[in-house]
Amino acid sequence: MDLFALLDINNTLVTIPIGGGYAMSWIEALGTIFGLLCIWFASQEKTINYLFGLINVMLFAVIFFQIQLYGLLLLQLFFFCANIYGWYAWTRPTAAGDTLEVRWLSKQKLMMIAAISVVAIALLTIYIDPFFFALANIAVNSLNLFGAGLAPPTLAPDAFPFWDATMTILSIVAQVLMTRKYVENWMLWVVINIISVGIYASQGVYAMSVQYAILMFIAANGTREWTRTAKINNNKTHLPQSNQEALV
Repeated sequence: MDLFALLDINNTLVTIPIGGGYAMSWIEALGTIFGLLCIWFASQEKTINYLFGLINVMLFAVIFFQIQLYGLLLLQLFFFCANIYGWYAWTRPTAAGDTLEVRWLSKQKLMMIAAISVVAIALLTIYIDPFFFALANIAVNSLNLFGAGLAPPTLAPDAFPFWDATMTILSIVAQVLMTRKYVENWMLWVVINIISVGIYASQGVYAMSVQYAILMFIAANGTREWTRTAKINNNKTHLPQSNQEALV
């Protein structure tokens, strides 16, 4: 099997007996596997998660290109850059010579992010169709500069504007918080995955619903693991200097 055949969305790996039968392609299966590995290793605070995340983003960008979801394709560029930055941030020594530690957001930052998120969700809910249409046009025009020869995109109105806007904004916020090792990112991923399970199930895409149910449990485990790590880091920070040296 050559690479182009492997990346074809119509190249079915297996038909899953869910609903009326769901034909999962090779590229979707591979993208899903790398996505699950990314989230699992991130929950364990392993930097290799970003390698799997980059592969996942690239594979899903190819999927969105093939099924003509150009707005989502362009959003993969953000996630690609966020994975590159996260890899850098997790491995770059701080001014004290240590690497970034898991911690909680300060109350001021939490309130600011919450306020910005609420406003962004409200605006995107209202303007979601023209917003994604604009993104789709930018993606198509950019690809056509490289000779793709794509026709102007035609997009149907969003079926769930509020929930789609919520998932989009919270996904961006959660990804940024993860790159800075804030515990709250996992709580957001739990919320995002719960919404995703409901949306995909209501649309009859049961395989995707099951996938996000798995991601929800991984995110819940990530919340538990990072909460414990943040508590240890916080206690270590407040120890007297002599006790800190004894822990090294």
